[in-house]
Amino acid sequence: MSARIGRLRGLCLRHVSSTRQTSPIQRRSLNQFISRESSWFVVQQHDQPAREQRQFRLAVKDNIATVSPNSEEETPLTTTCGSNFLANYRSPFEATIVTQLRSRGALLVGKTNLDEFGMGSHSVHTAFGAVAQEGEHEQQAVKHSAGGSSGGSAVAVATGEADLALGTDTGGSVRLPAAYTGVVGFKPSYGMLSRYGVVPYANSLDTVGLLAKEVRPIAELILGGADKVTRGLWAEHDPLDPTSLSHGARRRCASQRDCYTGPLPKDPYPLKNLKFGLPLEYNITELSPSIRHSWSVAAAKLQSLGARLVPVSLPSTRHALSAYYVIAPAEASSNLAKYDGIRYGTRFTPPTESDAAVSEGPEGREEEEGILYARARTAGFGDEVKRRILLGAYTLSSAAMDNYFLKAQKVRRLVRRDFNRVFALPNPLLDKPERFELSELPETVGLEDKWGPTEVDFLLCPTAPTTAPRLDEVLSEEKKDPVSAYMNDVFTVPASLAGLPAISVPMRVEDKEGAGMAGLQLIGQYWDDARLLAVAETIAGVVREELWTARIFDAV
Repeated sequence: MSARIGRLRGLCLRHVSSTRQTSPIQRRSLNQFISRESSWFVVQQHDQPAREQRQFRLAVKDNIATVSPNSEEETPLTTTCGSNFLANYRSPFEATIVTQLRSRGALLVGKTNLDEFGMGSHSVHTAFGAVAQEGEHEQQAVKHSAGGSSGGSAVAVATGEADLALGTDTGGSVRLPAAYTGVVGFKPSYGMLSRYGVVPYANSLDTVGLLAKEVRPIAELILGGADKVTRGLWAEHDPLDPTSLSHGARRRCASQRDCYTGPLPKDPYPLKNLKFGLPLEYNITELSPSIRHSWSVAAAKLQSLGARLVPVSLPSTRHALSAYYVIAPAEASSNLAKYDGIRYGTRFTPPTESDAAVSEGPEGREEEEGILYARARTAGFGDEVKRRILLGAYTLSSAAMDNYFLKAQKVRRLVRRDFNRVFALPNPLLDKPERFELSELPETVGLEDKWGPTEVDFLLCPTAPTTAPRLDEVLSEEKKDPVSAYMNDVFTVPASLAGLPAISVPMRVEDKEGAGMAGLQLIGQYWDDARLLAVAETIAGVVREELWTARIFDAV
């Protein structure tokens, strides 16, 4: 009997391998991969037979460094960041997070497409063509946005070409694609997962995130496997990453949380007596009526299961998006300064005879370097990256620093204080609990919104204000008003500014035009990732059961 099972397993693996080998041709129009590991379907049938049941297919966003496990690989994996500047770059080292996942059974299938250097909300700002997603009937379906900037990773999971995908979340770049494509996207607490090997966009915001079809595969990696042998990623400090929380800080944070005692329990986490905050500032006019309805239906279902729903006010949220688009471009302008085509990045055009005429003497050589620098950055960067570099350089200038960058940092502190005020658990990074007085809230906030401490366990809100727009509409709008896409991050940016864990689970929405996918976002206090994942798994099941069984929206 065991021999028959073994032969059957081998046949299944070969069948899956041949199917996945042809899938790039079948799904090429979606453009979710930049480079693929052509030998992965051979590797999966050999090494580590004892751990076969724990192996999984991993797709990695192409701003995370990887090396091919096969030294004889004809087409080694790239790390392009979706940019012409790094179009042919092959990393000589591997990101810590990739190495950690390989040791846990990951089989790398390829590098996924993204907005250039992670800057975008629809995965259209890329040198390798826009990422798309389509419906069940491929020939008839209209292509829609896959979200960004980790759109390729989300589509790879949604189409079944990867069991798990890595992305980076700076202001929502994992959660937004997850919402658009109907998968789970998790952004852990800032400093939990190593950023070593991740090409930086904004250092104080960049966070490695994970995408999967269900919550449990992500939770098992973060918290540890059911075998109680595999160590959870939450405990892994990386000395190569200066933003990685130290072992001492991790122990202190874990000692204040009661959920880091083992793997995710098999039974659903009980929702009874948990208090969920519904932020008033997230109920904006731009919120789609169908998403607002599904949000309220999901909240009502949680309440029927014993959860307590509490309206909360986060007054500084209304300024969070503006602050983010000051801070992130400022850090990006610094991080991208090294791409000059001389010391780093692709050199595009050789000097012409007219350029060489000015290259005699020290001043001439400096002028020649300036010509090369300008030519390389003009050809190497896309329009969106140039736009953010210029914005960042301006906000860091002496004329604008006080009025923009420093005030944006002040807003960031207020956003963090708002979260600390409403959560029942204290922030473990603070030496002593903060005390909040109504008089300390911004004077621009109306008196009726100056609420005192509320003490909720989690915040429940939509991931994005709309469902995935049509791709042709996105491309058209990008030409007319490229800044309009920034609005897509309005619900995801606040948690990023505060460094809090957040997860997006699929939520079905329906209006007169038909059904679509959106995301229900759950935000927790800092380092409450374990309980967040456990509760998210329960909520994902509840939302799936409640919103998938029948038409839920007929009135729009």
